[in-house]
Amino acid sequence: MQFVVADTHFLDEHLLGIDNFAPRPFDTVEEMDQAIIDHWNSRVQEKDIVYHLGDIAVDYTKPPKIGDTHVFNILQQLNGRLILIKGNHDRRDLFKFLANHNYEYAGHPKFAFHDVGKLIKYDHHQLYMTHYPMMLGIAPQIWNLHGHIHHYMVPTKTNINVGIDAPELDLLDKRPAFGAPILLREVKEIAEKKSALLDQEAAKKGTKK
Repeated sequence: MQFVVADTHFLDEHLLGIDNFAPRPFDTVEEMDQAIIDHWNSRVQEKDIVYHLGDIAVDYTKPPKIGDTHVFNILQQLNGRLILIKGNHDRRDLFKFLANHNYEYAGHPKFAFHDVGKLIKYDHHQLYMTHYPMMLGIAPQIWNLHGHIHHYMVPTKTNINVGIDAPELDLLDKRPAFGAPILLREVKEIAEKKSALLDQEAAKKGTKK
């Protein structure tokens, strides 16, 4: 199975609490991180692939290698092979650290890395996976899966926010538990429902005119 996720922000104490940007009702990062790990592993199995679209963690511990070790220890607890796309909070040295400590997992390297994005095909669509939302113009066969903007939704049909705080997750018949990656078939469900929602909003605006 193939999953996608973004903006886990492990170890990031600045996101604790309730606000409009990233509502995370936890008292400590340990509580938040464990909830994400548990919910992730309840969906993802060992042989699955998870595309993580950036902002894995935020740890400013000095020296940086100590923070990198903290992140590595968390990622080792997550089921699945991880395809990591660099986010604005992901230090290049973290990726180098993970590459230097990569290991075999389910017959493959645990980690793979992409600085900018990854393009795959799924169900007659191309999925361009990036951290930042991309404005692709008129390209109905390409869905841009992204993170970065947390609890905001780009008002276009081809941009799908897959971060763990994303409002698009509310379009699913059953919103996944906090931190759980979503399946590519759920991405398709979101895209179809978002398209219908935007058409409805456009029709309402047309009626008001």
